[in-house]
Amino acid sequence: MSMGKKKRYPFEPDYAVAPGETLSEIVKGKAPITPDTSVLLERVTGVPARMWNNLEANYREQLAKIADRQRLQQNLEWLKTIPTRELIKREVVEEQPDKVSLLHAVLSFFAVANSERWYELWRKPQASFRKSPKFAAAPGAVATWLRLGELKAQGIGTKPYDRNRFQTALKAIRRLTTESAGVFEPRMVEHAAAAGVAVVFVKEIRGCPTSGAARWLSPEKALIQLSLRYKTDDQFWFSFFHEAGHILYDPKKEIFIDDGHREDEREARANQFAADFLIPRSFVSELPSLKSKASVRRFAKAIRITPGIVVGRLQREKLILYAHMNDLKRRFEWKSE
Repeated sequence: MSMGKKKRYPFEPDYAVAPGETLSEIVKGKAPITPDTSVLLERVTGVPARMWNNLEANYREQLAKIADRQRLQQNLEWLKTIPTRELIKREVVEEQPDKVSLLHAVLSFFAVANSERWYELWRKPQASFRKSPKFAAAPGAVATWLRLGELKAQGIGTKPYDRNRFQTALKAIRRLTTESAGVFEPRMVEHAAAAGVAVVFVKEIRGCPTSGAARWLSPEKALIQLSLRYKTDDQFWFSFFHEAGHILYDPKKEIFIDDGHREDEREARANQFAADFLIPRSFVSELPSLKSKASVRRFAKAIRITPGIVVGRLQREKLILYAHMNDLKRRFEWKSE
């Protein structure tokens, strides 16, 4: 049985709206210019419909921006917690004509829509700041420093994380401790990236007294972030291997920030890992006999590390005074300083 065509009935509303009323609403900005209306306006005015549509889109976009600026006014108090001058100084955020524009730029830096979303990402996860009193006082500075590292890490291509490859990479990186910064920096970044770990260097920010941090950006990409806070080679290399210990042994969902806090067992384990990796336990018994610079140099050469690391270990274990042999340590400086 064949079906006949369905009969179509024209729409005939039981009410009438004067054209002038619709046009009046459009002129007042209360009613939008629809595509159909733009075609009619083209017929009457001679102005192309696409221009009417563009004018309408631009108008509505501007209204949305005005409304957004009004909502952002409520976030200005949060902006005070962010080191905006530092971000401008580092040319990460541009100077802005007013506070609301600056707020918009800072939210874009964090890739969040508003301060509420920022709190969800940076404050709610308890592990983010390791419950440290130092960081609790300035969470905005900590989050800013971490975000800078995150952005730098995005520019480092890494292979999927492989624990065995990372352990091999650490052995190669340890051998670089005797090299100059210009040599070891690119090589350590390369070795770590091949194992799935991005290594970045971000200058310390006031309010964020940390020497390093370790975290996971994804299940296949880890991040080790270093600040050069102490600027001596013993502290630098200890910080790096400390963070490497977190990557190797601790949960992927946590962020570990090194602020000198030693009560947490995972921090203690990371410390022990760094100490043992730099100076293996089989050589520790020789440390008390290292009383001269010459003996330190010989010992360092024998185990293939820089003498500054040995001096730092001797000082931490109180085998020598903190004022002794510091000239065996090398200092690192930021190029901009």
